[in-house]
Amino acid sequence: MNTTTAPVAVDQKRPLLVWGLLFVLALVWGSSFILIKRSLTVFPPEQVAAGRIFFALLFFIPFLGVQARNADVRQSVQGRWVALVVAGLLGFLFPAFLFAIAGAHLNSSLAGALNALSPLFTLVTGALFFGRVIRPTQVLGILIGLGGSILLIFYSATGSFSVNGYALLIVLATVCYGTNINLIGRYLSHLPAVVSTAWLFAFIGPVAVLILLTTDFFSRITLANASLALSALACLGILGSGAMSVLFNRIIQLASPLFASSVTYLMPGVALLWGVLDGEQVHLVQYAGMGICLFGIWLINKS
Repeated sequence: MNTTTAPVAVDQKRPLLVWGLLFVLALVWGSSFILIKRSLTVFPPEQVAAGRIFFALLFFIPFLGVQARNADVRQSVQGRWVALVVAGLLGFLFPAFLFAIAGAHLNSSLAGALNALSPLFTLVTGALFFGRVIRPTQVLGILIGLGGSILLIFYSATGSFSVNGYALLIVLATVCYGTNINLIGRYLSHLPAVVSTAWLFAFIGPVAVLILLTTDFFSRITLANASLALSALACLGILGSGAMSVLFNRIIQLASPLFASSVTYLMPGVALLWGVLDGEQVHLVQYAGMGICLFGIWLINKS
């Protein structure tokens, strides 16, 4: 993800295309939480996480084959391989495991709402470790966003007050996302988005394959009831982690990073809709927490 692209206005010649791409992105990424839930019906969390990375690697193999024959690309990758490995771990591998473990114990709608904290931690980690300046309104947005997340974390699926430790795993995943975005902006911005994303998976993909080989994943996929879960897992990797990463950067090119980040506001709605359709119970205090989080994120992104 190239986060240093200069902001520009939404492409006035193709506004419908830009908005259409944004809604496709929100639909796929917002659906990832229910896909995790469906995958977990057959596969344990570690297989869901590693399987997601494995399918994303399969998606990028054709890109890697073309790029590996380009001497300039090879030289750029060799000079930034440490940053690529760290970005792959923080941006994809670690969050995949955190979301899979949490998804076995949380409503998909709650996971989708907490994922909206990613821009908040992008700002916080940017200020703490990358010298980014925070404006007063952004400080207020951080405090409001954290207040909303506390409501989501401390209220269980029954609506009663309790510490939900698994929700903290989602928060930790958004910390990873925020750190990764700053890392890419600092050390990988010179690489085209498709190149950097493809090579991230080239480095972390073999780790996922090794994990899968130490489990019964490849025997589970032959089970009679595994087809739906396997399809959900393949969609997570190929569409969610693969194709949508490319689409996100295309939206940045057509519009701006700020416009592309507005997908953050749409994803919780998609996740909530899937949760309701799946019979998940969402309580009033959790709706309030979602709304407060999104208001805080809006303040952070406000020009």
